[in-house]
Amino acid sequence: MSAPTDIVLDRLPARLSGIVEHWAQDAPQAVALSQDGVTLSYSQLNEASRQAALWLRDYGVRPGDRLMVVAENCIAQLVLLFAAARMDAWLVNVNARLSAREVDAIAQHSQPRVVLYTGHISAEAMAHAERGGAELHEVAGAGLVQVGPLHTDCEPEPVHASGNEQVAALIYTTGTTGQPKGVMLTHRNLLFIAATSSHVRGLTPADRAYGVLPVTHVFGLASVALGTLYAGATLYLAARYSPSAVVRAIQHDELTILQGVPAMYARLLEYDYGDWDPSNSSLRFIYAGGSPLDPTLKHETERLFGRTLHNGYGMTETSPTISQTRIDAPRTDTSVGSVIPGIEIRIVDDQGVTVQRGEPGELWVRGPNVMKGYYHDDKLTALTVNPEGWLNTGDIVRQEADGALFLIGRSKELIIRSGFNVYPIEVEAALNAHPAVVQSAVVGRDGTDGNEEVIAFVELDPAQDAPAAQALHEWLHPRLSPYKRPSQIVIMQAMPAAATGKILKGQLKQLAQQLRKEALHPEP
Repeated sequence: MSAPTDIVLDRLPARLSGIVEHWAQDAPQAVALSQDGVTLSYSQLNEASRQAALWLRDYGVRPGDRLMVVAENCIAQLVLLFAAARMDAWLVNVNARLSAREVDAIAQHSQPRVVLYTGHISAEAMAHAERGGAELHEVAGAGLVQVGPLHTDCEPEPVHASGNEQVAALIYTTGTTGQPKGVMLTHRNLLFIAATSSHVRGLTPADRAYGVLPVTHVFGLASVALGTLYAGATLYLAARYSPSAVVRAIQHDELTILQGVPAMYARLLEYDYGDWDPSNSSLRFIYAGGSPLDPTLKHETERLFGRTLHNGYGMTETSPTISQTRIDAPRTDTSVGSVIPGIEIRIVDDQGVTVQRGEPGELWVRGPNVMKGYYHDDKLTALTVNPEGWLNTGDIVRQEADGALFLIGRSKELIIRSGFNVYPIEVEAALNAHPAVVQSAVVGRDGTDGNEEVIAFVELDPAQDAPAAQALHEWLHPRLSPYKRPSQIVIMQAMPAAATGKILKGQLKQLAQQLRKEALHPEP
């Protein structure tokens, strides 16, 4: 497999299944997947996906159909991923921990030919299967899987010979309200990120990576799963995250690669390691992505593991990676790194004019990682990607002279208070620096006279003496300008979060509005 150079697009396989086909030929006995003592070599994974594709075809799945898989991370899920790629079906990966309403909304929007459930690994998947009238089948290559009825009224999408056009996965974004938003990612989109992620991390077939980030999310799918397998390395799958399971994998499986979201590392900082020193391991690369990384968490994690905590940035619509810090250029700040090879960026003001280096602006991206569009929503696609191929991320960034990007916040999350711009990430960083704060989230709330209030939600470390909200206000007083300080700090037992660990700010914003309503109109 080639590294992502200027000619990487010419050397990528036509389909995702080309990844396992390549290694089944070059290193057939090398272990591709491992989970709970069960392993599949690249040869076995290739054959399993071939058999599963044949089974699906016989069951009635056609090229261009949507194949919906309700699952948590497991070997069968990866087998079905490559099986769908072989037969040009669109994989609709859905996290089993979503509610019945959310799963139904995705099914209604995507109109799958059939829905499969991995109930053997997930009680939630089993519950969805029972509700969906699925029956247990021995799916060749994938094992025992609950299979729903064939939907005879759905129509297949056109099939394209080119991986540039053929959709591989339909991924639904988290934290949205109203109708679900399906992001169409092509084979080229995902293969480009798999190759780039593999190259930037310096992966080799000798690496052992931990796969706990949900494969239903683009980070877990493209960067972790496909990036690991693209290099011919071994992926250790975990259905759910727990600090003890991560530690056990680091120790016994001698992991070399650990990727997660910041919330995952926050939990690892709380874990009791006993006599074992976490810096004494085989890990050579640890990485945080999926949400902003604050300086305190980065520093404490690096102190614990004795290694640089790398950082990056992306979004579902860019498959997902846009930038990443480099192994050969570790950073002590919270930059999200430099732009990955092969893509272009522009940083513009609200008029679309490019800003000067060092000035904040909205980030536009163009390249082979940009989505094909939103499924059944040409209007939203046109609003997001212009005719020249530039995707407006909606994120505010600045770029330093050395090319490093710094994420300031989302334009839609910008809080305007007394005429000043407040970016939540700055307030969150100040809160997270408090030793008792595990994580925080800041949102804006409608105030009086059209002014906005800054509202902070905080999750505290149960192992420490919990400070009162007033103590946190006092902590922020010397650290933030008056207009940036929260009007209210709300202590939370746990933040509402997606399966990836990403905090669902939409729910917190609703809660902030509800708290204001209750304060203005208290019950008698």
